[in-house]
Amino acid sequence: MKVTVVGAGAVGATCADNIARKELCEELVLLDIKEGFAEGKAMDMMQTATLLGFDTKISGSTNDYSKTAGSDVVVITSGIPRKPGMTREELIGINAGIVKGVTENILKFSPDAVIVVISNPMDTMTYLALKSSGVDKHKIIGMGGTLDSSRFKFYLSQALQCSPNDVHGLVIGGHGDTTMIPLTRLATLNSFPISNLLDEETLKKVAEDTMVGGATLTGLLGTSAWYAPGAAGAAVVESIIRDEKKVMTCCVALEGEYGQKDICLGVPVVLGKNGWEKIIDFNLNDEEKAAFSKSADAVRNMNAVLDTMTV
Repeated sequence: MKVTVVGAGAVGATCADNIARKELCEELVLLDIKEGFAEGKAMDMMQTATLLGFDTKISGSTNDYSKTAGSDVVVITSGIPRKPGMTREELIGINAGIVKGVTENILKFSPDAVIVVISNPMDTMTYLALKSSGVDKHKIIGMGGTLDSSRFKFYLSQALQCSPNDVHGLVIGGHGDTTMIPLTRLATLNSFPISNLLDEETLKKVAEDTMVGGATLTGLLGTSAWYAPGAAGAAVVESIIRDEKKVMTCCVALEGEYGQKDICLGVPVVLGKNGWEKIIDFNLNDEEKAAFSKSADAVRNMNAVLDTMTV
């Protein structure tokens, strides 16, 4: 198996590091536009192989897409990171051209690859990758909901003072501070409803903290987070490469599911060797349906910006 990570910055390198440590593939290619950057990151990672005990072969390339030929999965992290005070919407103008170009170049050499999009604004970049490529919708996946759900479980575990690995919960909707929907009603602690353990005010606080989880870290770090986003990307890759059939929230094309069409939005999906295999219907209540519809409207507004641009 072969995996390519496009973008050797903090998120891309962290994603690649997780993939190598888990030995998800025999060959891993790290590609970046900056001269020598991907090569240096790849060499640095390879020098940990004897220390960490992995046998994945990692190589770097400066913008030579021929080195990515035959990739089974490609992770796109390219684009500028979000700066303090910057919204994901403001990233569209810069990152749209980058993501479209990367997608086109990747498919020239790996036409059957499953593409995992991490670049922000993630919902719009996933939609752009799908529409501009014309490939099977099941092979275009936005990672955002997997990351948001991980943050949700972290905040729930903090409130419960328990291991985050005992907490189960998903975030759906857009990957944005005002568009994501933490499903507090359905969250559980080892199958026991968390709504029976935490009061409404605490659950509301958990949801609010989750929604601004990325912005909180941007404020603290001075740039976008990378450990959790990189690990989330690797988790999506793992379920695909190993055909694990895990249920994760991912941004995928909707054609009537959850009442939405012509949009890529975060919903629970089964991930396997061919990409996302099916969408799971969580039977949302009226309040959650309204929130999802509102989230879709906001994402459509971002997508509409693409129509005003020459990408």
